[in-house]
Amino acid sequence: MINIRKTAFQLGVNVADADSLLDLARARLRDHDGFALATVNLDHLEKLRHPGPFRDAYAAQDFVVADGNPIVWLSRLAGRPVSLVPGSDMVLPMAKLATETDTPVALLGSTQDALAAAAEALRAHAPGVNIVGTFAPPFPFDPSSAMADELLDDVAATGARLVYLALGAPKQEIFAARGRARVPQLGFVSIGAGLDFLAGTQTRAPSWVRKLALEWAWRMLTNPRRLAKRYALCAIILPGLAVDALRQRWVRS
Repeated sequence: MINIRKTAFQLGVNVADADSLLDLARARLRDHDGFALATVNLDHLEKLRHPGPFRDAYAAQDFVVADGNPIVWLSRLAGRPVSLVPGSDMVLPMAKLATETDTPVALLGSTQDALAAAAEALRAHAPGVNIVGTFAPPFPFDPSSAMADELLDDVAATGARLVYLALGAPKQEIFAARGRARVPQLGFVSIGAGLDFLAGTQTRAPSWVRKLALEWAWRMLTNPRRLAKRYALCAIILPGLAVDALRQRWVRS
């Protein structure tokens, strides 16, 4: 585990790689036991600096993986290396795992058209996957509201036991934490734009860009008005996080 500290809060990346994550999820699904999976990136860490619902939601996640090269680099500085496990890359492996464990699946987030296209793509890539429901919450959606509870009940009523959450941070993590308390038999996987990528309603950076660890630059260039400030805030906190990671290495040595 790599621990990422900021003020009084400590976040643990507690699953080192994709294979380990799939093994853990497989055991939970076979036991009809729920879980919540979060994929932490540098933007999340910036948000987690401040007390509030997002921080509380992260504390309720069962599994946390590194979704972003800066998290991987920080883990190496800390002497506790983890692998990159983007949420978008786990959509298809999780669907195949659901098929293997006979687990019904629900899709939640985005729009109904995008969810329908994503469901069709999942069925093509993971033959036999049982998608029992698609849910597109109205905008604006409050993941801490009574409407969220009704939505959780509606999802559970379909018989789904694995739920993809494509609401974006912090809504998906807050909703997953609420779901862990209300419908603990369900597994929640927060995957951001993963379903939109699969549906083709959003375009992901080419593989060569991702291999160069430049997906953040691709995203910012395609949507600078929305993302420029976000990445500036991430750049500001990165040096302090690097010092903290090195401190963890020194304490253990």
